[in-house]
Amino acid sequence: MTAAPDVLEEPVFAYLDEATWLAREEAHQERVDRYALPYLARRSGGFKHPVEDFLFTYYTQKPGQLRRWHPGAGVVLTGENATERLNWKYYRTAPGSTLERAAASKSGVVIDTNKFLEQRKEALDFARIILGRTADRPAQFGCFGLHEWAMVYQQEANQVRHEYLNLRLGSGGTDAVVEENRIRCTHFDAYRFYTPAASGLNELTPTRVNQQDIEQPGCLHANMDLYKWAYKLSPLLPSEMVMDCFELSWRIRAMDMRASPYDLAEWGYPPIQIETAAGKADYVAHQRAFSAESAVLRGRLRTFLDTVVP
Repeated sequence: MTAAPDVLEEPVFAYLDEATWLAREEAHQERVDRYALPYLARRSGGFKHPVEDFLFTYYTQKPGQLRRWHPGAGVVLTGENATERLNWKYYRTAPGSTLERAAASKSGVVIDTNKFLEQRKEALDFARIILGRTADRPAQFGCFGLHEWAMVYQQEANQVRHEYLNLRLGSGGTDAVVEENRIRCTHFDAYRFYTPAASGLNELTPTRVNQQDIEQPGCLHANMDLYKWAYKLSPLLPSEMVMDCFELSWRIRAMDMRASPYDLAEWGYPPIQIETAAGKADYVAHQRAFSAESAVLRGRLRTFLDTVVP
């Protein structure tokens, strides 16, 4: 039987008047709409995009959920419109001491951190472990994005994951790249999509069980997953931070697919030709830059969580 989480004395870090938080909410929604509205239009028309649909189809956070703005734990929203959030999950009326500092309406709402911990502590603990252990490991930069190639190794054209795309080097050329290179993916959620013929070629055997022990900060997919850990902890995290993770993941996905075996030139994504020495160098340069950027964002996530849930 799982022990009940300790009850926190929830700190308050900021009070937002209605005009301020409504402006932040609107800015957030506009930020999300730049990505979500084209996706929703494509979906309505029955079209697919191999790069720009990914964050909405692979991850479980839907556009409407992403669009819903949250201030994050410890921030009191004041004004009449704030009371509508009492119908939202994990919101509560701010305590009496807060109401005294609120606006003239004397109304205020805040994230119910203790309620979140009652229901989501296991997810929080796992995210902290992944974030911390990944940050503590040295980054590896020798994979060259071959996970995407291993996902189509020895497959017929109609069997590949993106069956509506052409392979840039054809099936034979793609298989040759896999066979001529070391395959050393450390990320389970990439490895699990390998074809049966490619699984045994990987130098490691990532699993969900050993994920927290082998995830490393040079991995593109581990850095994309900062978005996953962020939205899974919503509404504890401020939505602006979640969107910072989303936009980083969006850019990483674009680079990841440029290095893939698919021909995406007509979609506006010129290839990173990792089958060549120059392409490998280009890939590593991008990978190092994303690793450094992700390290900063990973640190922000950890610091925020340590502040609101010591």
